[in-house]
Amino acid sequence: MNDEQLVTICELAKPAVRQENLYIVDAEIKGNRDPVIWLYVDSEEGDVQVESCTRISRELSFVLDAHEVMQGGYRLNISSPGLSRPLSDHRQYVKNRGRTIRVKYKNPDGYQKLEGVLKEADDEGVTVTSDQGQDTLISYSEIVEAKIIPVFSR
Repeated sequence: MNDEQLVTICELAKPAVRQENLYIVDAEIKGNRDPVIWLYVDSEEGDVQVESCTRISRELSFVLDAHEVMQGGYRLNISSPGLSRPLSDHRQYVKNRGRTIRVKYKNPDGYQKLEGVLKEADDEGVTVTSDQGQDTLISYSEIVEAKIIPVFSR
């Protein structure tokens, strides 16, 4: 499996994904003998609905077969990225404003880690407010990894 196949899969998936008012966050192919295609999608507003994933899967399966992208059998999974996957698209940051985030980033002092509330997100980067109330502006180009941290209240 190669990067060219992933690019093709994503390009072929875009119309079906857009039709559901979603966007592609990531894609990967796992396994060689019985490959599994994972396509991760998200929404700018609200959650990703199972029904949307089902419609995308049906459409994309048909298109992949018609274009003979995969040689032999494969499985296709369409999913939201979930909390365990790092944020990878600027739109995900905007959607998650007000939530707790853990960011690993690189600045002139080296690698830094910060956990706090995602206060703001725009085209350039994010502002994270620490527990001490200090705002830190981090550009997207500095971010190594960022994950939303679930907070459960009693």
